[in-house]
Amino acid sequence: MKEFDQFINGKFIKSTSTDVIEILNPCTEEVLSLMPVGSVKDAELALDAAQASQHAWKSLTAIERAGYLHKMADVIRENRISLAKTLASEQAKVIGLAQVEIDVTADYFDYNAGWARRIEGEIIQSDRKKEHIFLHKAPIGVAVGILPWNFPFFVMARKIAPSLVTGNTCIINPSSVAPNTVMQFAKLIEKIGVPAGVLNFVCGKGSIVGNALSKSPITGIISLTGSVGAGQLVMQAASENITKVSLELGGKAPAIVCADANLDLAVNAVVSSRVIFSGQVCNCAERVYVEDSIYDQFMEKVTKKMSEVKVEDAFSDNNPDMSSMVSKDQVDKVAEMVEYAKKEGAEVVVGGTRSSQFDKGYFYQPTLLTNVTQNMQIIQEEVFGPVLPVMKFGTLDEAIALANDCEFGLTSSIFSENFNKVMHACDQLEFGETYVNREHFEAIQGFHAGWKKSGVGGADGKHGMEEYLQTKVIYAQYR
Repeated sequence: MKEFDQFINGKFIKSTSTDVIEILNPCTEEVLSLMPVGSVKDAELALDAAQASQHAWKSLTAIERAGYLHKMADVIRENRISLAKTLASEQAKVIGLAQVEIDVTADYFDYNAGWARRIEGEIIQSDRKKEHIFLHKAPIGVAVGILPWNFPFFVMARKIAPSLVTGNTCIINPSSVAPNTVMQFAKLIEKIGVPAGVLNFVCGKGSIVGNALSKSPITGIISLTGSVGAGQLVMQAASENITKVSLELGGKAPAIVCADANLDLAVNAVVSSRVIFSGQVCNCAERVYVEDSIYDQFMEKVTKKMSEVKVEDAFSDNNPDMSSMVSKDQVDKVAEMVEYAKKEGAEVVVGGTRSSQFDKGYFYQPTLLTNVTQNMQIIQEEVFGPVLPVMKFGTLDEAIALANDCEFGLTSSIFSENFNKVMHACDQLEFGETYVNREHFEAIQGFHAGWKKSGVGGADGKHGMEEYLQTKVIYAQYR
């Protein structure tokens, strides 16, 4: 049985807490590893190490720092199969998708290394003679990354890569549900010579380790990917020292399907966006609005597609579409929300219950709901499971109003062959991302950022990298 230590100041050390959390395989419910609960002292040791090493790290050239990111990409590719197996076993992520996450993570390190020669300042014209105004970009200091359980490996890179290339040091707090792949990476990079203290991994509960890291005056920026509740707690902790936060939180993504849409394309995109990783993806379609003139046709196609979704063990050779949910808590939450929707009047067209074909694991059937209304919980609150409620709309402006009637604002989509309709919707939808005639999934060179309760700041691309920089202005008078 694996038992994790903390990786602090370039070496693995025992946690000062002796309490542990069991990490389970969601498909089989077997115990895979033991993770320390963590302690405030563990967090403080990592903060001290990160702070002590930051000056020397920022003094390296950006291209020297980028060299370490390339080494991280290389070590991931060298161990890609093993990492994917670890990820699939701790999450019940189907092995093909787990392999994609590992491979894209390596690409992400290389991509961010490419910013080393493109971190730019500005020269601004002065109102005075013989003066230049220089605007410099500087690292913030110590960056803290708090990880989710749904894409822990990729999101780890989202925190580490831009923070390190810009001259910050970094502390990672892995999810207490799925830490295994992240800690396997910590073991791998132990051998590539990253200077001690520059990158630290502290396992432990968010309420203990995450809170201690967020409250510390040493921390310069906290980047969290998680629930709205977790984001609110981080903001409260950060407020003590006015620490910068970058938060990617929940979503309730609408998909609008217009009468002139390519229906097969829309159905395939919506279903794939709903069942990928058993629906446990914050930016994927959570509710669908279909123009009334094509509603029956859409329902016929989407019912068939949802009925054909393959649910099997994450390591199945049959190329399943989804597997178990990540935990008992998660499957219980989804089951409760569907039952409540039924009590509110929703009609189950496909699924609607836990999967009975498995003796163990946290499996839930792909579920399609109709007869739902805008005020229902299933339309307003994030399900984070393979549940798809469908509503009708009359006009495009009605659909946009329904889509915007939500406290979240992460992603949205529209399916239409009419350019004017698409552009009108893109202009009016109150979401950080809108996908046109495609599934919900972002690119590493874009900018993944939520509006409203879906977050503050963002990740990926140039603007994601700049989250880890602060501005210094120099007024240079000369004779």
